[in-house]
Amino acid sequence: MSQPLNDAALDQLFRTARTYNAFSGDISDATLQQLYDLLKFGPTEANTTPARIVFVKSDAAKAKLGPALSEGNYKKTMAAPVVAIIGYDMRFFDKLPVLFPHTDAKPWFEHRDEANLAWVAMRSSALQTAYLILAARSLGLDCGPMTGFDNAKVDAAFFTGTTIRSNILVNLGHGDPASIFPRSPRLGFDEACQIA
Repeated sequence: MSQPLNDAALDQLFRTARTYNAFSGDISDATLQQLYDLLKFGPTEANTTPARIVFVKSDAAKAKLGPALSEGNYKKTMAAPVVAIIGYDMRFFDKLPVLFPHTDAKPWFEHRDEANLAWVAMRSSALQTAYLILAARSLGLDCGPMTGFDNAKVDAAFFTGTTIRSNILVNLGHGDPASIFPRSPRLGFDEACQIA
């Protein structure tokens, strides 16, 4: 039976973890592989795992990404060691014979309209983004997730000719404590939850 994580682990993943606006350090390709090898185990609808990730590291790739960023996100994103572009594959169901082998799940999705498929893919890729953040934190990295960018420009720069659409960006590195604001309040249990 699983045991609760200790306080140090819970602090690193949740309680003292923050969204950073400035980063330093280098992230090796091996660390990015390790990051994916953790996040891939998070559950998604029928194990669809629609997320497709581009880890932007090079100056050339950052130059392609730059024009898509909002003014407030430009500098911090260009300076981050790595920017993860998390997209979702609109043809995620093509992988289901491998990913969901105990039943023929492909027909559950392949004839749905585009809006419905996008909803399924976006929802599960958003889950996978959360897994990426937790995996990064578990590896000692800090994160800066954002949605302040032009999806069409990102798609044109990185996903032209594919069935992938961008969803969320996450800056990765070692966060600079000077770049964060005092932690914003959170809703209490009684404000956000009920036990039925």
